Amino acid sequence: MGSPKTETGTSTKERFDPADWGRPPYAVLAVDRAGTAVRTEGETSLLPGVEQGVPLPGGLSWLAGATATVADDAVHQGGLPRPAVEGEFAGRRFEAHPTRRADGEVVWWLVDQTARYAAEEALTAERERTRFLAEASNVLLSSLNSEQCMDSTARLAAGFLADAAVVVAPAAGRRLPVTRAVRGQGVTQAMIAADPSDVPGLAEALRGFPPVPSRWIDPTSLPDWLVPDGLGTTVGSVVVTPLPGHGVPAGALILLRADTRTGFSETEETFARLFAARAGAALSTARLYAEQHSSTRTLMRDLLPPRLHRVHGVEFAGGYRPSSTHERVGGDFYDVHPGPTASDPSLVVLGDVCGKGLDAAVLTGKIRNTLQALMPMADDHERVLQLLNGALLNADNTRFATLVLASVLRTENQVRLRLTSAGHPAPLVVRDDGRVEEVPTRGSLVGALDHVTARTVETSLLPGDTCLLYTDGITEARGGPLGGELFGDERLKRALAECGGMPGDAVVEHIRMLTSQWLGDGGHDDLAVVAITAPRTTHLSAVDGHTRGRYTA
Repeated sequence: MGSPKTETGTSTKERFDPADWGRPPYAVLAVDRAGTAVRTEGETSLLPGVEQGVPLPGGLSWLAGATATVADDAVHQGGLPRPAVEGEFAGRRFEAHPTRRADGEVVWWLVDQTARYAAEEALTAERERTRFLAEASNVLLSSLNSEQCMDSTARLAAGFLADAAVVVAPAAGRRLPVTRAVRGQGVTQAMIAADPSDVPGLAEALRGFPPVPSRWIDPTSLPDWLVPDGLGTTVGSVVVTPLPGHGVPAGALILLRADTRTGFSETEETFARLFAARAGAALSTARLYAEQHSSTRTLMRDLLPPRLHRVHGVEFAGGYRPSSTHERVGGDFYDVHPGPTASDPSLVVLGDVCGKGLDAAVLTGKIRNTLQALMPMADDHERVLQLLNGALLNADNTRFATLVLASVLRTENQVRLRLTSAGHPAPLVVRDDGRVEEVPTRGSLVGALDHVTARTVETSLLPGDTCLLYTDGITEARGGPLGGELFGDERLKRALAECGGMPGDAVVEHIRMLTSQWLGDGGHDDLAVVAITAPRTTHLSAVDGHTRGRYTA
C-alpha cells in the first residue's frame, strides 16, 4: 500500500521532515515563500546570521529571490531538475540546488564552491598573464631600436600592469633617459636632469639590486618629474623594479597606480618582475646591437674600398661587389695612395685575399694598413712585396693573397705606368681606338712562400687610354645561357674593346654590368675592378691635381 496522497498529489512523506535529513554534507536551508528561513542543517557554520523563523539576511537576497521563483513554479519543464543558482555570502561563493516541496517551501542545498571559483579565477588570471607575456615578448623583440623598445615597455606596462609606467634607463652623463606612459594615452620620452636617489629604490634598481616591496614606498614622496601628465596628482601605490640585462642592468621600471584603496599585491609585484626580466633582456639586446652597429660602421669605414677620383691629373675609378648580399666586406680590395706631389708617383693596389667574408676582410685590412706604411718606398715594387710577404708570414693566419701594384705618374702628355703582379691576373690596357693589350707582368703570391718573385713591366697611357686591374672573380664568374660557363679572359677583352676612349667610370660600369648580366642570380666570388685612365682634359695646376685645365687632342 502506497503513501497517502495530499490533495495536490504529493505524498506526505515528501513534506519537510527534519528526521529525513540526517547529517547532510553541505549547508541545507529550507526557505518559505516569504523568504524566511524555516530550518538549517549540515554545515550551518557557513551561514552566519541565518536563524530559523527570521527573514534571510541581505547578503542572501539572491537566494530569497530565487526561492520565490522556484515556489511559484509548480511543475518545472516536465519534471526536470531545476537549475542551480549562484551567489556570494559571508565571503564565500555558493552553488545552491533547489528542491520544491508541496507546501511551497524550497529546500536549498548550498555547495561551497569558494575554492573552485578561486582556482578558476587564478587559472584565468594566469592564462591572461601568460598571453600578455607572450605578446609582450613578441612586441619587445620586434625591434632592435632601444628607444622604440623603451616605448613598448612603458606602453605595455601601463596597459596591463598599472595605471601608468615609467622606464628609466641608465644615466647618460648627468641626465636620465625617461620614458613615461599612461593607460589609454600616448608615450613621451625625455632626458631629465634628476637624481635617482630622490625616488625610493630607484638608484638601487638602476644598479641591479632586488626591488623593494611597494608597501615600503611612500607615494607622496615621489618627485614631480616621475608622475606622468594625465595620471593626476594622487598616486596610490608604487612599484620600482630593476630591468635586468645581459650581465648589466638595463634600467628600471616604475609602476604607478592612482587608486589609493588598491595597492599592488605580492602576486602582482612578482608578475611585474617577470615582465621586467623580458623587457630588460630586450632593452639590453637593443643597446648591444646599437653598440655593435656603431663599432661595425666605424670598422667598415676602413675595410670598405674607397671612392676613387682624379689624382694629379690621372683619372681613377673602382668598383666592388662582395660575394654575399648580406656581407659588405670580403677578400677583394683596392686602394690609391697619392704621391706627396704631382712629380711623385701614386701607388695603386688591387688584391684578392684567399677566402671571403669577414675573416678575409680582416686580413685585407692588415694588408692595406701595411701597404700604407710602405708608401715611402712605393716605387720599389719588389721591396714592397718582400716586406709585405714577411709581415703576412709572421702573422697568426694561414691565408695568402694575390696583388697587382701600379705606380702611376703623369707627365706632360702621357701617363707612365710601372706594373707588377704577385700571383694576380695580368692587367689589360685598352687604347683609345679600342685595341686591347695584356701587360706581361708575372709573379708569385704573397703570404705563402719565404721569398716572392715578381716581374715589373712599364707601359704608357696616351689621352683616352685606360689600364684595367681586376680580380679573378670577373673572369671566373660562372653564368651565361646554361648557368655554368666562365666569363673568361677573352670575353673580358672583347668587353673592354668596346670601351676605347671612354672615361674610367664608364669603363668600370660597363664591365660590372656585363658581369652581373652573365652571373644572373647565381653565386659568385668577390668582384673588384680598377680603371686608370689618361683623361683628355689636362690640369694646369700641379698643386692639388683637381683644377680643371684646357682640352688637349
